[in-house]
Amino acid sequence: MDYGSASPVDARVLEAMMPYFDKEVGNPSSLHSPGRKAKRELEAARSKVANLVAAPNPKSIIFTSCATESNNLALRGAALRYKDKGNHIITTSVEHMSVMNTLKDLQKSGFEVTYIPVDKDGLVDAEKIKNAITEKTILISVQYANGEVGTVQPVREIGEIASDKKILFHVDGTAACGKVPVDVEKEHIDLLSISSNDMYGPKGAGALYIKQGVRILPFMLGGGQEYGMRSGSENIPGIVGMGKAAELALAEMVDNGARFIKMRDRLMDNILKMEYTYLTGHRTKRLPNNASFRFSFIEGESIILQLNDLGINASTGSACSTKTLEPSHVLIAMGLRHEEAHGSLLLTLGRTNTEEDVDYVIESVPKIVAKLRALSPLYPKKR
Repeated sequence: MDYGSASPVDARVLEAMMPYFDKEVGNPSSLHSPGRKAKRELEAARSKVANLVAAPNPKSIIFTSCATESNNLALRGAALRYKDKGNHIITTSVEHMSVMNTLKDLQKSGFEVTYIPVDKDGLVDAEKIKNAITEKTILISVQYANGEVGTVQPVREIGEIASDKKILFHVDGTAACGKVPVDVEKEHIDLLSISSNDMYGPKGAGALYIKQGVRILPFMLGGGQEYGMRSGSENIPGIVGMGKAAELALAEMVDNGARFIKMRDRLMDNILKMEYTYLTGHRTKRLPNNASFRFSFIEGESIILQLNDLGINASTGSACSTKTLEPSHVLIAMGLRHEEAHGSLLLTLGRTNTEEDVDYVIESVPKIVAKLRALSPLYPKKR
């Protein structure tokens, strides 16, 4: 129940990757036969990732090492490329830390960042983004969906605003790509970060969609691979795996999504029967595999450890933010107090989950919550 932190490599993906670890070892920059074979596989994977997000030109896909690198390349590359036109960037208060920390670093270099607040469901108002635009605004960065609370943002509406104002629009698609349909053309997306492992591909692979005609500055220089945007010998096994994962995600998205929604809603309906238990994120505008909650009077970490003892893997939020004891910045931005944000539980479903898994979680969570509340001095004991 923690696919949001890491997903296993699909067996079909692993099968596609295996030859490129020991048999097919050519470098795509080489002119000999093994090199040309690697080049063909590289471009085939590029086309598959492009198809996943409805990108009309495969050359708009740049392979990276992960979505964090893609976010860094997009934000730094765009900010530095267009700094002569302006220094203002607009984002939301619930972005992933790879976006938040990159923008904080850019602020040290003289860029101004406006953080648009979200409502209690984690949803941003596109009109607030529009009203924040100034003559110095060069970039808008908004996640497609929030990995912690599942809320899907009004990306197309924001994209139309950015397009009308001729402002670059970056979208962190990590939590969404492969789970919900993404169309970079219809949604007016100029830059889109994509993760391999979040769609059952290997770790160590990611991609950045850069709309044809958009120019950003690279920050990794060398031999000029990936159209000069990301130098360094390409990770062919990882890229082949990501391409296969994208192909499978596109083919199976509708069926998997319908199955996830059924299990997700059953989790939400049953867990919310407990008193002092609340849903986090929007009830319907959310990722199909995300069920997130908060419980009053107990700590999320205690729930996670108790669930772990029962063989259930879960999370209290983004795995990228667990190195700090601070509560989730996403939940705080949604208006929760610190003590409320600490009592969070995130369940993210994946391909191997079954109805029996859901039954087990529905049976286990109430028992754990009741046990922990009985030990809590804050819980109002019934007489």
